[in-house]
Amino acid sequence: MPDFLLELFSEEIPARMQAQAAQDLKKLVTDALAERNLFSESAGSFVTPRRLALQIAGLPPRQSDTKEVRKGPRTDAPAAAINGFLKSAGLASVAEAQIESDPKKGDFYVATIARPGKATQEVLADILPPILTNFPWPKSMRWGAESVKPDAFRWVRPLHAILATFGPETEEPEIVHFSVAGIAAGNVTYGHRFLAPGAIRVRRFDDYVSALEKAKVVLDPARRRDIILYDARTLAHAQGLELVEDAGLLEEVAGLVEWPVVLIGTFDKDFLALPPEVIRATIRANQKCFVLRDAATGALANKFALVANIAAPDGGAAIIAGNGRVVRARLADAKFFYETDLQTKLEDRLPKLENIVFHAKLGSQGARVRRIMSLAQELAPVVGANSEKAARAARLAKADLVTEMVGEFPELQGLMGQYYARAHGEPAEIAAAIGDHYRPQGPSDLIPTAPVSIAVALADKLDTLVGFFAIDEKPTGSKDPYALRRAALGIIRIILENDLRLRIAAATQAARAGYANLKSVPDDLIQSVLGFFADRLKVYLRDKGARHDLIDAVFAAPGPGGTNDDLLLIVRRVEALGAFLESDDGRNLLAGYRRAANILRAEEKKAGAAEAKSYAEPFASGKLALPEEKALAESLGIAVADAERAIAAEDFAGAMRALSQLRAPVDAFFDKVTVNADDPALRLNRLRLLSALRDAVHQVADFSKIAG
Repeated sequence: MPDFLLELFSEEIPARMQAQAAQDLKKLVTDALAERNLFSESAGSFVTPRRLALQIAGLPPRQSDTKEVRKGPRTDAPAAAINGFLKSAGLASVAEAQIESDPKKGDFYVATIARPGKATQEVLADILPPILTNFPWPKSMRWGAESVKPDAFRWVRPLHAILATFGPETEEPEIVHFSVAGIAAGNVTYGHRFLAPGAIRVRRFDDYVSALEKAKVVLDPARRRDIILYDARTLAHAQGLELVEDAGLLEEVAGLVEWPVVLIGTFDKDFLALPPEVIRATIRANQKCFVLRDAATGALANKFALVANIAAPDGGAAIIAGNGRVVRARLADAKFFYETDLQTKLEDRLPKLENIVFHAKLGSQGARVRRIMSLAQELAPVVGANSEKAARAARLAKADLVTEMVGEFPELQGLMGQYYARAHGEPAEIAAAIGDHYRPQGPSDLIPTAPVSIAVALADKLDTLVGFFAIDEKPTGSKDPYALRRAALGIIRIILENDLRLRIAAATQAARAGYANLKSVPDDLIQSVLGFFADRLKVYLRDKGARHDLIDAVFAAPGPGGTNDDLLLIVRRVEALGAFLESDDGRNLLAGYRRAANILRAEEKKAGAAEAKSYAEPFASGKLALPEEKALAESLGIAVADAERAIAAEDFAGAMRALSQLRAPVDAFFDKVTVNADDPALRLNRLRLLSALRDAVHQVADFSKIAG
């Protein structure tokens, strides 16, 4: 089976666009082939800073021939209709059509249209130009003399060459002939810009990869990442150091080089007096370099790992020296920013927040600080924090937004506030809360655990959520410009991982009070926020491996006190329900519940509204005739009382045990009792008994939501 190789050779592709471009190329080409009934054994895409490549293995040499049977008009139809049919079917006369008979509709013409398949090479030549012309780069450009034309070909950077070959392993592959932007496809590529820039004639994928390797180009980005990581670790270890790994930076750097060469640079030890996060941000942002730390102490070392794109004749000495000069200059700037910031207390920076708009409808950062202060003070007793310290930390939490350092490195907001607070003599709890109040910023980020930090972090996120819901700026579909889903998940993690008992409805109402100045707030604000938390909690629990049906079952049942906004209790109920359903008692009770629910559902459907409503009324103990229904009624009374006590005590495993008492009497009831008795009064009473059983189970969870 033939293989196809495509390479698009250009100027440097921005690293941030490379991975998506490789995915897009593979999908666009394979989808276009599949639409034409050409399916491959495998496909892979690759990207370097200067080339985008695609290999498709095991394509058929040509499309299959196809036949289409097209039904035409009746033989006695008007001439115009018959001629139109012949033209559309490509027939010269009715003599080339068949006549088929239908007992009801009479005789009609039928055309069998044979379509020979095209050679795959021709299909590729047809589909590639439009794919490349409309390639979905986030940003693209025109160049050369043709760039003045509005419909000129666009690519991410100037395109220089196209390689396209097709053929089986046992034969010399052929060029797929097409052109875009005046560039004709061929079988030539080029090596590393500096180390091996000459032309390379390519036959197929295997010799393409090996030829590039000889020409100092590592085609596979995953392999470039592995080389960088291994070499950086090895060189650091040789000096008694450890690499501070950074997956995002590794991805970016692998997209900047075709032939990665790791080197170790040095900067002045005096700069180690800066906060380590400042050093790392400076070196990462400005030079795309990795920082190193002492393997024994964990403290940052005055060395860094850089990745060059060439193997220099001097062993990289000049490259190291050049990068070292730039790193030292950038660290000097950072030192100046840091020392300048320390001269002004956070408290004295607060007036500037009044001039920074948080959101046009939600006011300034200064107004936001006042809301967060009030909310943190109110939440503090609930989470075991000192109210005054929580208010103080909230007051200073946003002050570092107007510092020089955060202006240069926005990713350090909060963290720099913590350093400045410590330097200005703020208590350790307050400084830590300032540093932690944005956390967690993602699923792998740490959560705040100190009470004051928890109060401020919760207040910050709740204020954001409630504020944007109040102005009807909720997330829609995949769009979430204000990161409200992340804020809700952050609150959920803080509550659950710290075992906090926080009622979301009350907290939301407290946050709502901070927006009393808004002219119009949705009447269902609290309910909307609660629904949003319910959805996010489901996502969180599913990610933790909980069954979605158990989550739905618990959410559908009222919690203690008739509310369902205590996230910690919801999780405990889900866990207890899962454990119960793993037991024999749980499985058998679920089966009995379903039988009862199905009978009730069927009877309610057949009955009128008034009669169906009457099934929910209490059953009459005196009308119970058989021992089995009496036993079920007695067990129900005991189980309901025990379950209510357990739920009130928040003992959900105990509530499940109470329900397990019903297993035997439920089994016996369905074995011996006919629900739909001939006597209408007896039938109604038994249906009410089953309704009582359903209601008893629903105290703990809505078993109708449970799958399986």
